[in-house]
Amino acid sequence: MITITAVIQSAAADIEALRDVLAEMETASRAEEGCLDYTFLQEVSDPDVLRINERWESMEALQKHFGTAHMAKFNEAISARPPRSMDLMIHELGEALSLPS
Repeated sequence: MITITAVIQSAAADIEALRDVLAEMETASRAEEGCLDYTFLQEVSDPDVLRINERWESMEALQKHFGTAHMAKFNEAISARPPRSMDLMIHELGEALSLPS
């Protein structure tokens, strides 16, 4: 499994202006083959911070995602309101574990 976590430092007003594009990106990405989860989260304690959490079945599924029309639209929207910073990490995970009882 592939996971992506990102922390984006932006401005609350820019995040609000992108809300429709973000919602469209979540919905379209979740419908993609191989997408297990795709979520944007705005921090309650700091509304200038946007987080992205993604889970993909494979690197191939993620690579296909990068070529979609909704990804191009998202990139265009972000370019129009560039964040102050972005810290993005991609991890390949092994077997999922349950919490001990």
